Amino acid sequence: MVPKSFKVIVVGGGPVGLTAAHALHHAGIDFVILESRSSAVLDQGASLVLSSPSLRIMHQLGILERLLKIGGELQRTQSMTRDGHQFVSSQAVFQVLRKNHGTAPVAFHRAQLIETLFESLPTAAKDRYLLNKKVDSIESDETGVRVTCVDGSTYDGSIVIGADGVHSKSRRIMREQALEEDPQRDWDAAVPFPALYKCMWCSFPRVGDCGQATDTQSQGMSTMFLAGRERGWIFLYERLSEPTKSRVDYTEEDRQAFAAKFADFPVTDKLTVKDVYDTRLTDGMANLEEGILKHWSWGRIVLAGDACHKFTPNAGRGVNSGIQDVVALCNRLHGILETRSETDLPDLVTLGKMFADYQQTRSAPVKSDADQSIYLSRMHAWANWVSYFMSRYVMSYDWLLTWLITSFAADGIRKSLVLNYIHVDEPFLASVEWEHPLREKAIE
Repeated sequence: MVPKSFKVIVVGGGPVGLTAAHALHHAGIDFVILESRSSAVLDQGASLVLSSPSLRIMHQLGILERLLKIGGELQRTQSMTRDGHQFVSSQAVFQVLRKNHGTAPVAFHRAQLIETLFESLPTAAKDRYLLNKKVDSIESDETGVRVTCVDGSTYDGSIVIGADGVHSKSRRIMREQALEEDPQRDWDAAVPFPALYKCMWCSFPRVGDCGQATDTQSQGMSTMFLAGRERGWIFLYERLSEPTKSRVDYTEEDRQAFAAKFADFPVTDKLTVKDVYDTRLTDGMANLEEGILKHWSWGRIVLAGDACHKFTPNAGRGVNSGIQDVVALCNRLHGILETRSETDLPDLVTLGKMFADYQQTRSAPVKSDADQSIYLSRMHAWANWVSYFMSRYVMSYDWLLTWLITSFAADGIRKSLVLNYIHVDEPFLASVEWEHPLREKAIE
């Protein structure tokens, strides 16, 4: 058991923050989650897709079976043009992922996934998830860190993990502290991620077969459709006239007008955007920031997930990448703390080296996720003639897609991290061997 005097303050209680809660609890590391919203589970957002590496982590956390009861494994992909011409209809992509890694990606309604992550927390861990805790300031020194919330409450700890999303308060405070020490220091911009696309999403009662995934492509505009176990989701993308870093709060009128522009886009062989939009249960709209920070940590603050790297959602990499961040961080924390006494806690130098190692370990996989997200979003929206040609006449062949997945993607997937300190059986034994296998701990 690690010393209880070391405490992690996690800012943000979304899927990445909740994964951190589970991982820290299993590691025996004291923590608190500060969530700014009034509820852990709000029916906001659309779908989240967990890939096989994330599902392995959920198995380590003991919640895979619960998740598979509410998720829909992807089965078939289709690609169409705006006029309804279908140029891809295939099960091969998901079949080869299943063959290589034991499962295809599984789609969840975001609120249901978060609810399961929250409700499956042990009581002691759930009590450390605090609501209505909007962070106001973070102070740190040689011995620890203090987080003050807008309501006046304060929380003392050893480090802060900022899992508070693309508009991260933790990131802004971290930047201020770095530049306060040296105003000439090269640092990321206050608003670091530009947006080139905007997106509207909505959920509705499921139509079509569970596991269906469809994209509809045209110049500058595209749609995606997913069918889960109970709900379906659409995503409507449009290229902005120019890149922007401005945060826009789109109104209900904005969303309705935007959806009307896509009304005739097909989402299945028989249904259009208008058909499913008219049955919507939830919806939302935002600009899609993209980018990777140069600096993921400063002092006792370290970032994870969308706070330090943001992708377009076309490839479904965001939450999966954030989960891998949590795994990388918690492995290092557990490794540093498990042999130390309560009076021998890691100092700033030790923490700085650990955070730097964490970023270096995650840099290549994050860059790969970002590149694939950029590529897919541009290809769907025919950003240029190369994107158009690749989408319509190259990437539409099953044999090429399956070859690329097996020859290139499989290696990245097999290298995905697992929590080193949780010993369980392997849930997904398949043709590609995991670089970090799961196994029961040997009895000594």
